[in-house]
Order: sequence, then C-alpha cells, then structure tokens
Amino acid sequence: MLELYTHPLSPCAQKVRIVLAEKGLSYTSHHVDLPNKENLKPEYLKLNPLGVVPTLVHESVPIIESSIICEYLDDAFPEHSLKPASAVACAQMRLWMKQVDGKLHPSCGALQWPLVMRPKLMQMTLEERQKLLDKVPEKPRRERQKRLAEMGLDAPDVVGAVQVYMDTISKMEEALSKHQWLVSDEFSLADIVVAPYFQTVHQFGWYDMLKDAPRVMDWFNRCRQRESYVTGVSSDFTPELLADLHAKGLAAWPKIAAHIDKL
Repeated sequence: MLELYTHPLSPCAQKVRIVLAEKGLSYTSHHVDLPNKENLKPEYLKLNPLGVVPTLVHESVPIIESSIICEYLDDAFPEHSLKPASAVACAQMRLWMKQVDGKLHPSCGALQWPLVMRPKLMQMTLEERQKLLDKVPEKPRRERQKRLAEMGLDAPDVVGAVQVYMDTISKMEEALSKHQWLVSDEFSLADIVVAPYFQTVHQFGWYDMLKDAPRVMDWFNRCRQRESYVTGVSSDFTPELLADLHAKGLAAWPKIAAHIDKL
C-alpha cells in the first residue's frame, strides 16, 4: 500500500520515516543510491521529476516533496495526529517547515554533500562529472552541486550554511524556553522536520555548535530517544558507518569552526 524511495543519509527521507514510525505504518522501502546518482536515472525521474528523495507511492500515486509527504501522511492516516491542536501552533509549525525547506535543507546539503556525496564524483573524470551533474533538474541545486564538487568545503555556500545553522539554533533555543517542544508542549511535525538536520551534527561529531544552546541539546536528545527516531533514523546507522562519518566530520571541523568564529 505504501512504498518509500529513500536513502539513509537524506534528512528529507529521515523525516518521512519518522512520521511513518510515529503512525505505525508499514511500507516497502526502495534504496536510491544517491552517491552513484541513481536519483537521476530516467526511471526514477518518472516518479520524481525533481530527482530527489524521498518519493512516497501510495496506492500507485507518487507523492513528492518531503514536507508535503509528511502532511499527506498525517491527512491520509489521521489517527494519532502530528499537527498541534491550535491553529496558531499549526501556523508556527508550518513556519518551521518553511524554514527547513527554504534555508536549513540547502544549508545541510552544503555541509554534508562534500563529505558524503562528493568523494564518489571525484573518482570520475571532469567530463563525466559535469555530464552527470548537468542532469540535475533544478538549476539552483545543479549549480550548487557543481560548486561543491569543485571546491568542497571551500565553496562559498558553506559560509552561509554555517550562518543558517547557528541562526536556527538560536531561534530554537528561544522557542524551547516557552514550551517543551518547538511549537507547544506536544511533539509535532515541527519537531519531526527539524530533527534530522541535527542528525548531521550528531554523525559528524559537531556538538560544539550546540555548546551555547542547552535547550536545543536536550530537545535533540529527547527526539533521539523516541522509538520513531530509533526506527526511522538511528537504525540505519551501523557502528561502522557512524565511525566513518565521525572521522570525516572531525577532519572537516576546523573549517566549520573557523566560520562560526567569524559570526
């Protein structure tokens, strides 16, 4: 009934998997090999013309865009609603979702993509690499990936990405001073869509980002302790994978820290 095209390291896919777990929904999982750009193959682009993960297929109908998928699942399976009770809190929830889609997601990509996607591309010739990246459907994403492929963490996108992360952390610290979760005292889609972007902090060992944000640190620990997070995210990270990502993060941290110091 439900199929999900996914990748373990995709924050967008992670948030959908958390929703599925929160609602106790079973689904068939299809792994999309992002480092080898399986997401740009014609057969996948027929499902998702943007060439990104995740894609949800429900009763043979593909649903794309992760935040839309999350709300779709909450509407299609209304038992155990993940929306806040009040209209005001729902509006705040959607503001967090917009912040994620418009700012936090591309910023996470600028920090994570050079470490986990770029190495495979750098094994190709320049011509092969350019030909493959030219297939990325959206121009902003295509040009950003070309810059990140060429320059890695020295790309200009990285400075802005660090700024977005630190600004987001500051806003979260303020929000969490008012209630237990991001928009109320109830766990909601707001928390679900933001949490995977701190999996990036966790897997790379960049917890110094949170040294002045104890409420955010506590919030993320509580997110990680939920069964839905364990099922939807943590279970995909073997000790070997975490060790590899942590080593990559440790090597990259001086460049990230230098940007933070300049803020």
